[in-house]
Amino acid sequence: MKGALKYFCPALFMVMALWWSGCSDPNAIIDQNTELTNNNWAYPNKIREVVKIDDEHLSYNLYLNLRVTADYKYSNIFVIVHQTGPDNKTTNTRLEFKLANPDGEWLGDGSGNLYSFQIPFWQNYKFPAKGIYTFQIEQNMRDNPLKEVSDVGLRVEKAQ
Repeated sequence: MKGALKYFCPALFMVMALWWSGCSDPNAIIDQNTELTNNNWAYPNKIREVVKIDDEHLSYNLYLNLRVTADYKYSNIFVIVHQTGPDNKTTNTRLEFKLANPDGEWLGDGSGNLYSFQIPFWQNYKFPAKGIYTFQIEQNMRDNPLKEVSDVGLRVEKAQ
């Protein structure tokens, strides 16, 4: 029994290491989502993500991660992205994202009553300096709270 355990533990470790390395994306700097209480996104509830940029010479792609229910009543969403850099200067950018076709067909990936989106908003973006960047994502629709939004997040990856 001890002999079998002697080989089983290292084999299990190797399988877990291979699985873990296969699940992680080496280009992703951050890929985080925040679940919203009761699927309601209120104005003061800004989604905050912190990103550490080690190389300002590289290009990065930034995405809005969004999950809405099938009962979300709009075909788009407006958000404001607040970016604060290592110099403590903040820029604010208002963005609109299309979520459905005019016929009502969702553009995201559906699973049950939930539709997931990973929508690019800055492609081949160069950060002005290395350091810590704070992003806050704020909903900018007329409804407060905006109903049927399940999760919001940010993905930053190295551009290929």
